[in-house]
Amino acid sequence: MPGWEEGDWRDESLCKFTQSNLLNDMGLEFYDLSHPWGLGQPCWPYFEDVKIERLHGMSKSGVLTQKITTVMHSGTHIDAPAHVVPGTPFMDEVPLPYFFGTGVVVSIPKKKWEVITAEDLENARPQIREGDIVIVNTGWHKYYGDNQHYYGYSPGFYKEAGEWFVQKKVKMCGSDTQALDHPLGTAIGPHGPGAPNGLLPRINQEYEQLTGRKVIEDFPEWEPCHSAILSAGICGFENVGGDIDKVTGKRVTFAAFPWRWKKGDGCIVRLVAIVDPKGTFRIETGKDND
Repeated sequence: MPGWEEGDWRDESLCKFTQSNLLNDMGLEFYDLSHPWGLGQPCWPYFEDVKIERLHGMSKSGVLTQKITTVMHSGTHIDAPAHVVPGTPFMDEVPLPYFFGTGVVVSIPKKKWEVITAEDLENARPQIREGDIVIVNTGWHKYYGDNQHYYGYSPGFYKEAGEWFVQKKVKMCGSDTQALDHPLGTAIGPHGPGAPNGLLPRINQEYEQLTGRKVIEDFPEWEPCHSAILSAGICGFENVGGDIDKVTGKRVTFAAFPWRWKKGDGCIVRLVAIVDPKGTFRIETGKDND
């Protein structure tokens, strides 16, 4: 598609991005599984708001320079092992091959507060293989936004799913939900900095009223999926979205490279799924054959 909107005052001859010709030449299809990111960015409860300031603007300086203030666990992002487990790799210490490889996007539809189980993952199709990058589409990405429905009522992984990923020896995993753990197993529930009532007390009260059980009874551990996978060196993606529905049920190639951030605990990332319908694409050898 053109880089500029029709009727734009800018001269298209100056700069024009056309995906169609490039992709036809390569024979590849690219799908962006990231949510848009910018001002008004949805934030995990009680995270500081994203700030974007113009240090230089075109009208005054003839150049655009912007300053961003943000936590790196914002929007579609990846968690490094050191985010949760002391003594494990930071973002810059995770080997590059982990951020590229084959995998699957599987459909596991879930409703409010439902848990993604080991049985769900075992029965998912395409079948999850050892070494896969695995993205689970629960359907919850459709609610992504600055609202308590997305963050407080989300389904999610818990201890059983985390242990299954480790036993399966996947490369990375993630979902279209607010975190790698069910919200009631995070500080939204009565855990960590959310103890004893949770960062969203009303959500916890509602759960207890509807189920007749205390949240801590059904979700006794704080972020056990985080702990299981990150301890095993399996990084995780949170808030996956974008074109996820277009590749659900498919085996794809993933690419998602974070910043080379020294001692980084996580990073905003552009998660891309690549499909080669013709099966003819090859990676360059690095040799000059001319």
